[in-house]
Amino acid sequence: MSNTQKAAAPARETIALDPRRVAQDFPILKQKIHNGKRLVYLDSGATSQKPFTVIDAMNEYYHVSNANVHRGLHVLAERATEIYECARTRMHFFINAYLPGEIVWTKNATEAMNLVAHGYARKFLKAGDEVIVSRMEHHANLVPWHLLAKDKGVVVKGIELNADGTLRLEELDAFLKGGKVKIVALTHVSNVLGTINPIAEIAKKVHDAGAIFVVDGCQAVPHLPVNVQTLGADFYAFSAHKMLGPTGLGVLWGRMSLLEKMDPFLGGGEMIEEVTISSSTYKEPPGRFEAGTPPIAETAGMTAAVEYLMKTGMANIRAHEKELVSYTLERLKSVKHLKVFGPANPEIRAGVFAFEFEDIHAHDVAQILDGEGVAVRAGHHCAQPLHEWLGSPSTARASAYLYTAKEDIDALVKALETVRKKFA
Repeated sequence: MSNTQKAAAPARETIALDPRRVAQDFPILKQKIHNGKRLVYLDSGATSQKPFTVIDAMNEYYHVSNANVHRGLHVLAERATEIYECARTRMHFFINAYLPGEIVWTKNATEAMNLVAHGYARKFLKAGDEVIVSRMEHHANLVPWHLLAKDKGVVVKGIELNADGTLRLEELDAFLKGGKVKIVALTHVSNVLGTINPIAEIAKKVHDAGAIFVVDGCQAVPHLPVNVQTLGADFYAFSAHKMLGPTGLGVLWGRMSLLEKMDPFLGGGEMIEEVTISSSTYKEPPGRFEAGTPPIAETAGMTAAVEYLMKTGMANIRAHEKELVSYTLERLKSVKHLKVFGPANPEIRAGVFAFEFEDIHAHDVAQILDGEGVAVRAGHHCAQPLHEWLGSPSTARASAYLYTAKEDIDALVKALETVRKKFA
């Protein structure tokens, strides 16, 4: 095993995580809202809160090192470049990439998925080739393929779900046997159902069929130990803001052998090797995919976020959330007329809980919960095909993280009883 692999490997033993102590590191969670009610933040699936260390790291960049990267020869430019590239190296250790250069900075995971669709799929796929997605995908892993289908004549097909919200993998097997599948693009963890998909198992099926495997890891990287070498995907995309980091920064990990074959997604400054009036040549990855002034302060914040997560321990975070999943599902059973979607098994479920009341719109539920100090999300959660399958145009969604305590779930249940009584 290499030094890189040793550094990135999760701890074998887990240590009980105290979410109430963790919450003290997050300034926003200390505030009172709505006439003195304690803020119960259960919307981490949309964006996580940020610890002091992340906020401080970004402030320090602007106070001490603010300059553009790579081109400058002065001391501030050198500091900024070091911050920017050190963040890449830190992320390479965090997800156990083979090389730091396999980490491509984007502005979010949506841009990362579009980069794969544009830079790889548009170049190598032809009319009649198939892209396989699933019913549970976020729109960020659907719309880029739809655009590709419109422009190139590629066919997009979807895997349906079992009654418990897990993938019908026998359908994937059938698609792969057809011989036309070139790309399979799936989420690691559903942002609505919380389903944790067996990515390593799927990767073997995909590669045995000669296809490329693209994974949306937005809801996985913040909550699970992720090792891209053992997962077996070819591309893996996620966002900083869901893992304690800042908004405006995303990550695409790709195998270098594939990145080297890809065309740029955006053209302009920074990503070039040489430019003449009539033509351009491009840098090697990752530079060719990072056109223009990049999110430098955000990478400073990302480094601090990764260091916070590594210090806490991803195995410890996962253990905490598994316990919280069991507790939450049990507590929600006590609320009459409430339907909770997704797997009941905490081993294959993350801390995401989409639910609905009979005859009460999700927006009404969320508004009343907010009045009780409980912040949740309401809507289709950028997953309209999934909500069609659920038979509901929208759901309310509570999503937990390392700072979520059982007391927060108790507050949710109490607030849901208030909703039920108001609409009785």
